[in-house]
Amino acid sequence: MTEVATARRSRITPEREAELYEAVLDLLREVGYDALTMDAVAARTRSSKATLYRQWGGKAELVAKAVRHTKHSGGAGPSEIDTGSLKGDLHALTLRSDDCTMEQNAALMRGLAMAIHGNPDLLKAFKEYLIGPEMAEFRIVVQRAIDRGEVRADNPAIDYVMHMMIGGFAARSMIDEQPPTQAFLLSYIDAVVLPALGNQNV
Repeated sequence: MTEVATARRSRITPEREAELYEAVLDLLREVGYDALTMDAVAARTRSSKATLYRQWGGKAELVAKAVRHTKHSGGAGPSEIDTGSLKGDLHALTLRSDDCTMEQNAALMRGLAMAIHGNPDLLKAFKEYLIGPEMAEFRIVVQRAIDRGEVRADNPAIDYVMHMMIGGFAARSMIDEQPPTQAFLLSYIDAVVLPALGNQNV
């Protein structure tokens, strides 16, 4: 039964899937999550609503996966980047997105923040398809740093790497009223994240 369900959900080509995700993100920027409908996605992408539901189950899963897709469209994920140092890995992850993309993503996440807190289905989807996988990948990056002797295994900051990274990204707009940039995030990693982890290669 699982194999049948998987086959049904894998009919869309990767290229078509990417097109659908881009259309979903465009609609999100235009109307916001609450006003976004599967009918609108179907019309924008010239798809059948039945196909969308068969592939993604519902709006929350579709939106969460679209956001994850755009985050990973810049190249390798955290677990695939291995520069030989924690600083190098975190810098490489930051440099996957240019300043323009970061500004767009920051605006998108601001728009989704209220919807996430007011919609249990969207929160669940974000935890399952975005937050959970991202945290797991960052744990791989940190574990490699532990294995290299850069970070102590008992450092309590290890559990908060994802919190720190998201915090720096979000706080840039709220506190400084400026979009996050590569330069800001690189300096934030050096000044905040690496020292918190006891990493001296700054």
